[in-house]
Amino acid sequence: MEVCYQLPVLPLDRPVPKHVLSRRGAISFSSSSSLFGAPDPRQLSQRRGAISYDSSDQTALYIRMLGDVRVRSQVGFEPERRSSHPYLCIDFRTLHSEYGPQSSRVHRLLSFQRYLHSSRLLRGIPQQIPLHILDEDYSGQARCMLEKVGSWNFDIFLFDKLTNGNSLITLTLHLLNQYGLVDLFQLDMVKLWRFLVLVQEDYHNDNPYHNSVHAADVTQAMYCYLQEPMLSKSLTSYDILLGLLAAATHDLDHPGVNQPFLIKTDHYLATLYRNTSVLENHHWKSAVGLLRETGLFSHLPPEDSMNMERELGSLILATDISRQNDYLSRFRTHLDQESLGLSNASHRHFVLQMALKCADICNPCRPWELSKQWSEKVTEEFFEQGDIEKKHKLQVSPLCDRETNTVGNIQIGFMTYVAEPLFGEWARFSDTRLSQTMLGHMGLNKASWGGLQAEQTAISEETETSARGSRSKEIPQGSRKS
Repeated sequence: MEVCYQLPVLPLDRPVPKHVLSRRGAISFSSSSSLFGAPDPRQLSQRRGAISYDSSDQTALYIRMLGDVRVRSQVGFEPERRSSHPYLCIDFRTLHSEYGPQSSRVHRLLSFQRYLHSSRLLRGIPQQIPLHILDEDYSGQARCMLEKVGSWNFDIFLFDKLTNGNSLITLTLHLLNQYGLVDLFQLDMVKLWRFLVLVQEDYHNDNPYHNSVHAADVTQAMYCYLQEPMLSKSLTSYDILLGLLAAATHDLDHPGVNQPFLIKTDHYLATLYRNTSVLENHHWKSAVGLLRETGLFSHLPPEDSMNMERELGSLILATDISRQNDYLSRFRTHLDQESLGLSNASHRHFVLQMALKCADICNPCRPWELSKQWSEKVTEEFFEQGDIEKKHKLQVSPLCDRETNTVGNIQIGFMTYVAEPLFGEWARFSDTRLSQTMLGHMGLNKASWGGLQAEQTAISEETETSARGSRSKEIPQGSRKS
């Protein structure tokens, strides 16, 4: 266990120490290319986005093809794909920053998040690198929290502070070790560490909600569900590995806007995935890209690693909220007919899909102190999208107008129409103390938001009444003269 706390985080922009290069499996390169020099042209031609693959590998066709777009166009769109719409001159990488001159030599084609990080370095902007070696007191408190990682009251915000913003890396590595999956699947620790670092880096931490802390929270919730008796006695080690990886990567490289926004702005991701589960497909392909780039499963037979990638995609695609009713209806039918047999691999996979769906939207089921923070963060992300839509004269998406919506009414609606039906069926499947606790918290949180809404309404009415009274007391100038 000690190794997971002693391994350093290696910043990608710094030379790799020789002692790391000497580690078997950490980094491999041919004698025809230098690690720090210009890349072999043959290798460069085999890179797309953040993805490495063999040019003979036909499966690479389904990987996102972002590389050529980023090299050819400064704003991230190919010239022939531009239209008259003003938003198409803006890239997600620049929603929170401005462009400057770029170096003409680009050695690595990156995800949105790593591109922004790299472009800052190329422009000579000082980088604020967090200290990855924490004070012993903080590390000790983080380890104490990990001893209670299965608690539904786990405070992921505090844990993220104690790990200096590395909650996703630390939590995921701890859980993989706790299940013995690193040894069981013979995962190279340096490759695994690099994979987790890249995963965390590819989340956009300037997103109020869809960031690495959300991914860590979903991973912790997924662990709680994996510990439930119905699952713990039935799932295989393969299922558990798949579930944890899917939770950690389920929103990878999320741009902070929703699918309808991508479609109505004719974004190339929407075109690439034909307006179907656009973000979820992007998250999946981004995760596959990092698996291949780091070679985490390169020691496994090709068929096994391909199955892992495909089933990882099946789990991530299940988080598409637009397909909620499809999964819920199927789940309800299984429960009504008592036809779920967890000795069946396909049924176990379906239960993992439902578990990940629950973990993804479990915020209303957390204790009020945690749930309220998540509610405010997701609503702020909605409102930021609405602000962008107003700025570019687009129709504002539902729930995204900060002038007509409040955190309370959005959350009450979400609980009523999305969360309650899902967690009600999950409680039928797994009628445990945790399930009842989640339903109890959701009921209390809904009541709390209702109370806050009533208070705000009363204050608004009182203010309006006072304003009317003040106006009625004003004496017209003509009346004074008479």
